[in-house]
Amino acid sequence: MKRDQCLKLIAKYHRDEIVVPVYQAAFEWLAIKPDAPNFIAVGAMGHASSLALGLALGSPERRVIVLDGDGSLLMNLGSLVTIANAAPNNLLHFVCENGTYEANGGHPIPGKDKVSFAGLARAAGYGEAHEFSELNALEAALPGILCATGPVLVDLKVEPGESYPQDFIYMHSPAAREKFKAALRQPRRA
Repeated sequence: MKRDQCLKLIAKYHRDEIVVPVYQAAFEWLAIKPDAPNFIAVGAMGHASSLALGLALGSPERRVIVLDGDGSLLMNLGSLVTIANAAPNNLLHFVCENGTYEANGGHPIPGKDKVSFAGLARAAGYGEAHEFSELNALEAALPGILCATGPVLVDLKVEPGESYPQDFIYMHSPAAREKFKAALRQPRRA
């Protein structure tokens, strides 16, 4: 599956969930769904899941979607156990698995084609864990996943899609932070 096609499906069903996108997924998500309450997790490889946990615990009335990378998650595997132990029912953890540290030159991740992120999540105690390698299957399951009781992990077997602008200046800007704060102050959609 192309990663941007997966993100477009998520955007199709997105309402007012807080989204924590990391690295390549962040560039794509900001182009696909710039109006979402986006907490951009670029520059802190491995911390997106921990940041999402904090947002989920701090905003229990809102769902939180983390768009993680496989390389990023490998740098903070302990977050799976921490998330499962905290058991936030509003956290959805998507892992874009392409077998590489894409943001750092495409070097292969350890355990490529061996590690099961869904298996790790189940072993850590996540309520649900899924794997998808076909876009049609993801689209059929996505509405149910997005309303499931978390924490839920969804492993997306992806490859790069279209090329998107990489605007690091915006991502690290006060404007991006202010936009996120303003989105949090907006009333939730029914």
